[in-house]
Amino acid sequence: IVMSPRNSLLYVLLGLGVAGVEVSGAFTSTKNTLKRSRRCSRVDTSKEAGKEIALTSLHENAAGDSDIAPCLDGACATDATSTPDMPRVVGESIQRLGIATGPTVWSEFGRLSQKHKVANLGQGFPDWLPPQFAVDSLVEAAVDVAESPHQYTRTAGHPNLVKALAGRYSVHLRREIDAMAEVAVTVGASQALYLSLQTLVKPGDEVILFEPFFDLYVNQVKLAGGTPVYVPLTFVPYSLEDDNNDNGETDVVGGEWILEPINLQNALSPKTRAIVLNSPHNPTGKIFTREEMESIANAVVTAGPQCVVLTDEVYKYITHAPPKEDVQDESARGFTSLCPGHIQFASLPGMWDRTITISSAGKTFSATGWQVGWCVGPKELISPIHQLLPYIQFCASTVIQEALARTLAKADAPYEGFPSYYAYLKESYTRKRDLLSNALKAAGFGVPDYDTTPGGGFFIFARIGKSIADALPAERKNSPNAAAPGGIARQDWALCQWMAEEKGVLCIPSTPFFSSERVAEGASDEFIRVAFCKTDGTINEAASALFDIQRGRRDSSLNKENASSLEADLEEAGDGIARERIETR
Repeated sequence: IVMSPRNSLLYVLLGLGVAGVEVSGAFTSTKNTLKRSRRCSRVDTSKEAGKEIALTSLHENAAGDSDIAPCLDGACATDATSTPDMPRVVGESIQRLGIATGPTVWSEFGRLSQKHKVANLGQGFPDWLPPQFAVDSLVEAAVDVAESPHQYTRTAGHPNLVKALAGRYSVHLRREIDAMAEVAVTVGASQALYLSLQTLVKPGDEVILFEPFFDLYVNQVKLAGGTPVYVPLTFVPYSLEDDNNDNGETDVVGGEWILEPINLQNALSPKTRAIVLNSPHNPTGKIFTREEMESIANAVVTAGPQCVVLTDEVYKYITHAPPKEDVQDESARGFTSLCPGHIQFASLPGMWDRTITISSAGKTFSATGWQVGWCVGPKELISPIHQLLPYIQFCASTVIQEALARTLAKADAPYEGFPSYYAYLKESYTRKRDLLSNALKAAGFGVPDYDTTPGGGFFIFARIGKSIADALPAERKNSPNAAAPGGIARQDWALCQWMAEEKGVLCIPSTPFFSSERVAEGASDEFIRVAFCKTDGTINEAASALFDIQRGRRDSSLNKENASSLEADLEEAGDGIARERIETR
């Protein structure tokens, strides 16, 4: 792991802690043993430890294959072995997370993507270069002798960048933002959320998360000493008559996720310290409506003066299906929006003083490795973040911050025949969304109808149809799996694993985005998360693999009349894919 000396020390101290406790087992909590399960057969565990560590450090298995999920991430074997007692002292942060660690959904499906040839629609990062003007800005920043951005910069944010951000958020929020007092620059949005929670939450406080949720949120709340409180969003399926599937034989429909205000009100307590609002939403793609946001604002007031909202807005410029009423309302009131259809929660009446707005550049500029994020909010909420920053990360990369400041200045200019880069980005993602949506529908999944349901981000939370579920081999359902939550591969997990191993397409199961209680109720069984932030070539490959699954079902179990109807649907979708190939050369 490569990081600055300051961060290295920080994370060592977080892991050890002054008030540490002695436990047995580096990777599991099994008493008197150090179990190191090895799901990926990297080395013979009977070999000497030195050779094992050497191989592990190279992230390679015995066959020399690259493994992006190294065993030091946690337990990753079925043949657990024991070694003599190795007592370990861990700090409070590790206790809060739980000493038992193992493969996660990301490490496991990362491993599958390396082991099998797949069209990868899994993790949410674009597989193409940033726009040329962003790359040019990076080069210009790196070689600018006058600016010399290769040394430390201001801890709370590079002056050129915070001024650029303050200018943009002054438009977003329709109020003057103080660049030096009301903006903090962080290493990505994840650190922005981490710092926000660390400065707000104390042990015993509760933080509300809307479920399904981005799985990072849960452990960040725990690290701060807080207790996650889950408020389920309600999935409302379309009726068969209303769903725009153009297939009379469909066995599944899409739908939309809604927030029922009563569920939020029931979750409030005097301990409610924060509400995390992610819109556009990962994993569902949901855009919270103005009415829903107003219900959240009412809940903040009801909870009491201690309650703050943390808004995660990293997908705000990818609002590919904006709520029509909000766009029309903004136009009627004469507002010029930099991201049409996106509602800034902090702009609602009375919410500026109760909101920390979090975002980053990675998703917008297809540069997730740049790792520059930020917080915007009132001085009373941002000042503690400024105070904590020097002890976490003295500053985010000066070169990258300078490059981003220059990139923001160029992004509003006409781009590729569009009024701005942001308009191009929206159109590009809309096309990719439709391309993948059509393939998913033809293959037997239910997807949102974006003509009627607002959507943003670059994920489709696809609903598993009966024909797809029936194609999954029965022995794979509810089978033991160390990486799956609870150790059981429920339908969504089993399907995604089967598709990666046997069908050549990788998606992410929905289980990790739900609480264990909701998983046990079966809430996650029907859904998988599919990313369309991929090249047309990757989407085309995935579409072909999805078609093959449905064609296989047709050949084995569908009657002749239905098979003919399905074949026509698949051919029509396939023609669309072929046309897309031609149009995007």
